[in-house]
Amino acid sequence: MISISLANTTLVLGAKTIFSNLTWEIQHDQKIGLVGPNGAGKSSLLKLITGEYIPEPGGAVSRLKGVTVGYLPQQPEFDPSALAFQLTLAGNPRVAELEKALLEIESRLGDPSVYGDKKVLSQSLELHERTLDEYESIGGVSYPERVRQLLCGLGLPEADFEKPIGVLSGGQKKLIGLARLLLVRPDVLLLDEPDNHLDLPGKAFLEKLIIDYPGAVVLVSHDRYILDAVVTQITEIENGRLVTFSGNYTEYILDKQERLARAEELYQIQQRSIARMEMALKRYQLWVQVSDKFASRVHNMEARLEHIKPRERPSAERRKMGLELNGWRGSNQVLELVDVYKSYARPVLTGVSLLIRHGERVGLIGPNGAGKSVLLRLILNTEVQDSGEIKIGPSIKVGYYAQEHETLDLNMTMIDSVRGAGNLSESSAVAFLLRYLFTYRQAGVRIRTLSGGERSRLQLALLVLSGANFLLLDEPTNNLDIASAEVLENALDDFVGTVLVISHDRYFLDRTVNRILSLENGQVKGYIGGYSDYIEKKEK
Repeated sequence: MISISLANTTLVLGAKTIFSNLTWEIQHDQKIGLVGPNGAGKSSLLKLITGEYIPEPGGAVSRLKGVTVGYLPQQPEFDPSALAFQLTLAGNPRVAELEKALLEIESRLGDPSVYGDKKVLSQSLELHERTLDEYESIGGVSYPERVRQLLCGLGLPEADFEKPIGVLSGGQKKLIGLARLLLVRPDVLLLDEPDNHLDLPGKAFLEKLIIDYPGAVVLVSHDRYILDAVVTQITEIENGRLVTFSGNYTEYILDKQERLARAEELYQIQQRSIARMEMALKRYQLWVQVSDKFASRVHNMEARLEHIKPRERPSAERRKMGLELNGWRGSNQVLELVDVYKSYARPVLTGVSLLIRHGERVGLIGPNGAGKSVLLRLILNTEVQDSGEIKIGPSIKVGYYAQEHETLDLNMTMIDSVRGAGNLSESSAVAFLLRYLFTYRQAGVRIRTLSGGERSRLQLALLVLSGANFLLLDEPTNNLDIASAEVLENALDDFVGTVLVISHDRYFLDRTVNRILSLENGQVKGYIGGYSDYIEKKEK
């Protein structure tokens, strides 16, 4: 059953055509991963379905009668004074409506004019039963506890339940927006980057919610692990076109590569055939000047060429970021922590000891608030431990990628930032920025005007110019599209140096690290291998 369909849909925003003549169907129980490069129109497509954007005349967005749609934008907006838990409770207004209806019915049942009239009493009791059944089906008296469990499962600490929305982070606001949607349970869920800022337990909780969801889910995500775990179809939007693949993300990549290779092969075969026929036609045209018997061959060859339907050449692979992390060897012992303690209002690190050697790729994981970023700040010496010792090798130069881009001076222009970091001429700085997918015009803009993905690419570019041989990376893939994340993975493979990375991107961890450090309850425990190896060993 088709819940939502788009037919010949074109979207124009300002003077820019986002996509044209799109046709797409969303079945009632599908789990769809919507993928594509940053700026391809994924969020715009979701807004078109919700009615926030209107298609050009001639196109149509249709919804089956009675189908409800819930939409989680990248940045939900709420009343900043509303309290987190109360706002989530109000996510399903039907609960309050049913509670009010039950009170009214129960009050009416005490009215002599009702309980004294058998017919009216019977009708009131039937209405009470139906209302009570619906109330219990959506949580009933256990609804507040269900809300509490949902928020905790997604990773919002109970200490934040009674805080105003205005003091919470963007990620926490997104958790509340997601929880409100899941409480309503619309027929179609449109989720735009719901996993951003979730820790690993939160992502696992979200995966189960999506898998078990009774309706359709359209998921925009750069998390390839989630796309592998939950979706049954991938819809790719690129260059204004939609292409659908059956299966999860890994199956989509293999299928796409096979299709592109086959399409390129058929295109080249046709091009060679056309070239041979055109050469033959030229010969016949020369020979016909000597003898008329070649006139029919000229005519036949022209007819054959005229009836060939040219194959469209497959789109060339999208230009990717030219990231090269050079590095150098340095000390054998890169980092050592000996019995490190750190407390704020509560203990965060309680006797942490670890050793990282040259060439290691180490992933640091743990729940939000466990102290991962605190540990990085201690290593960087921007904060001081209460006790214990932190030793960095004598020939080690540290490069730091900050999750919130704190290392960037937002008031500087990109070109000035790059020139200062690398001692480059203006022309060399512009050429360098072009390698990171920036345009010549963008080079002169202030960093504060850049998007999250653009700031991430710039921060990686500055990391290259730093010449560091020990990289501290705090959530480096958070704002990168999948293609750029894959470039980073390949660059880390070739990096002659050492890496300590905080990440909730499980696919990225599997691709890049050879040791996992799990930080929980102030202690660090080590596991050899990537994230999947860690999960397997922990379960055993």
